[in-house]
Amino acid sequence: MSGGILVIGSMNMDLVVQTKNFPEKGETVVGKNFAQAPGGKGANQALAAAKLGSEVKFIGACGNDYFGEEVVDSLKAGGVNTEDVHRLDVSTGIANITVEEDGDNRIIIVPGANNQLRPEVIAKHENEIKEAELILLQLEIPIETIEEIIDLAAQYETKVLLDPAPVKDLTAEIYSNVDYLLPNEGELESLFPNLESRGARANKLLELGVDKVLLTKGKQGITLYSTDKIKNYGAVTVDAVDTTAAGDAFAGGFAHGLQQGWSEKEAINFASQVAALSVTKEGAQPSLPTTKEVRKFKQQRGLEE
Repeated sequence: MSGGILVIGSMNMDLVVQTKNFPEKGETVVGKNFAQAPGGKGANQALAAAKLGSEVKFIGACGNDYFGEEVVDSLKAGGVNTEDVHRLDVSTGIANITVEEDGDNRIIIVPGANNQLRPEVIAKHENEIKEAELILLQLEIPIETIEEIIDLAAQYETKVLLDPAPVKDLTAEIYSNVDYLLPNEGELESLFPNLESRGARANKLLELGVDKVLLTKGKQGITLYSTDKIKNYGAVTVDAVDTTAAGDAFAGGFAHGLQQGWSEKEAINFASQVAALSVTKEGAQPSLPTTKEVRKFKQQRGLEE
């Protein structure tokens, strides 16, 4: 691999239940539909970028089981290079996802093989980290592994995009070597619960060494924070069916835009369109659009290039 996007992260099988309302504690409700589809934040983001046309390599771990076959095949079908996926005698990770009628979701993850993606495994992929144009990361693999990846990326001056989900305590070394941090509002608040505003939390991240913070705010759009400016971007409004992979679609779309050499404005607007289109379909990976689908969507909605 030389010059493309390297995604290192989780791969799961998503077990999705649709229901009118989430059950309260101790309550049983009757669901409407059940489906299973490949997922995991790492795999989702890799597939999102690949379906848009980027050269993408994925490093992850899954089991030598049926779910493992399915998640690898899904990535391959979308154009992701999976030669560095580690197949282990451990169960493939799963995500139990409950989706309400309005598209909101609640997710329980059982990491399985994802927890075996240890720093010593990453050390074997130093050359891929060196040659990548940018690395896209999430936090569904061990934090020590994230530290190893970011340390190697810093050595080789490889650009790092980090989606801090699910939220974990991060070291100063991690923050100081992140080019773009991509939290949503809940994640930003969880990182610094004692600070009272978005701006204060974003500024704290910049003080810790993050180069730029790209905050996604759902229907309220996106805000880009850097040391010299704050820039707001509008959201694309759609009727949401399932928001499960919206953040992953945005991350993959933004990485694709950067890899194409677009300006930040172009990459952010494009990523917003990718995310908006993804929530109009059910499932995580099945909802991720191709460039052709995004182009058609933009034409129908009269959106800017």
